[in-house]
Amino acid sequence: MANSGSTSTAPPAYFALDGDILLPDPSCQGPWGPTISGHVVGGVLARALENAGQRDDFQPARITVDLLKPTAIAPLQIRTSVQREGRRIRLVDAEVVQNDVVVSRASGVFVRPGDQHVGDIWSSDIQMPPMPPDPGPLPDDLPMFVWGYGGEGSSGGEFGFAQWHCGGPKYIWIRQRRPLVTGEALSPFVEATMAADATSALTHWGTQGLQYINLDYTLSLTRLPKGPNIGMAAVVHTSHDGIASGTAAVFDEYGPIGNAMAVALVNPVEAFRPGTMR
Repeated sequence: MANSGSTSTAPPAYFALDGDILLPDPSCQGPWGPTISGHVVGGVLARALENAGQRDDFQPARITVDLLKPTAIAPLQIRTSVQREGRRIRLVDAEVVQNDVVVSRASGVFVRPGDQHVGDIWSSDIQMPPMPPDPGPLPDDLPMFVWGYGGEGSSGGEFGFAQWHCGGPKYIWIRQRRPLVTGEALSPFVEATMAADATSALTHWGTQGLQYINLDYTLSLTRLPKGPNIGMAAVVHTSHDGIASGTAAVFDEYGPIGNAMAVALVNPVEAFRPGTMR
């Protein structure tokens, strides 16, 4: 998946920047209706946190995105504040505001790396299926390349989510194809955050499709991803009375880099259109 079906014409960015206001392109729309997709909202918040919290000797270690209200396809104002400035840790908050109402928010943790521990610490051995081959040219309006695996990941996978209907383990490789903001390259932190929005679909998708809509998602990183391809493996789904919690392991091409979690509420399955990739 070296080029992920790159075309001669780069897809337009999700946003244009007008001073400190983000002006959305119609491609921002997600699968739940005429609102901005959760992965785009997460990217906006990750960008804001990184701009406010990144320093040469610090790296992002965690972001939690709260999707408070549907985000209209309308101009966005971003507010950030530093909550703690320490020797080894920096805490930053960010908000997305529309019409003076906070519609989503995020908290971020930035830390200064140190010496690695000595000795062994047990961990589950989770292996990602291989990345798929380059699929060839893809439509310019496709926002991301998504390759899903079901079962034990030995089937070769296919574009989209079809293999998740069979039950059993689920995996996904994601590569963003659109810039977030015109004239800006996606940072590794923003790319990983945008991919992590798929945690809810990955962990809550069952044999009858996706019947949950996520309220939030959290991504923790022990290092930044190398390259644009983000892999995720479903680890656990727990649900009672229409409330679900799911956790996934997160990878890049070279191995595990962190974990992601999403809380979701039951939602009519017909509200989601699996064929929609935006």
